[in-house]
Amino acid sequence: MSSAANSPALVLASTSPRRRELLARIGLVPTRIAAPEIDETPLKAELPRDYVARLARNKALAVERGPDEVVLAGDTTVAVGRRILEKPADEADLRRMLGLLSGRRHHVYSGICVVGTDGKARVRVVDTVVAFKALSAAEIDRYVESGEGMGKAGGYAIQGRAETFVRFLSGSHSNVVGLPLFETRALLTSAGIALG
Repeated sequence: MSSAANSPALVLASTSPRRRELLARIGLVPTRIAAPEIDETPLKAELPRDYVARLARNKALAVERGPDEVVLAGDTTVAVGRRILEKPADEADLRRMLGLLSGRRHHVYSGICVVGTDGKARVRVVDTVVAFKALSAAEIDRYVESGEGMGKAGGYAIQGRAETFVRFLSGSHSNVVGLPLFETRALLTSAGIALG
């Protein structure tokens, strides 16, 4: 492993404050933040696992990378069966999503991509199974009114009020927040980023 002195610079291809907070947990502060501009529309019949892998790769490759820089990008989505639940368009859409998640298991998929100094894109997909308790209409109303679910894949934030809905979780908790730390650490280490 390289020492911190000759470790490549880390570029985070995301403006998500949650991803920055998660990286800080493993002692990493990106040298710079870049906002990748890509089309995030799912392809026809695209499976959720393939969707997040494609988006993570496209985001990482959309960011200009210097010769001594490593780019990290991620994409997280919630899936009920083959159905991808993106960020809710409005409160009605958020209610629909919470209704779909109520009382059943769903998958949270994250694609992570690291482009090393060699220019090679390395992609991993992480799958966490989450089960919500049955939600009453009043619980859905209160959650929608809180505003917490807007702008979140699947319409909820596990690191907030929605954690009380979770009756079962199998896999990476940090994945559901937005960046699976175990796999991210392994990819970054293999790309030469020094970690304590």
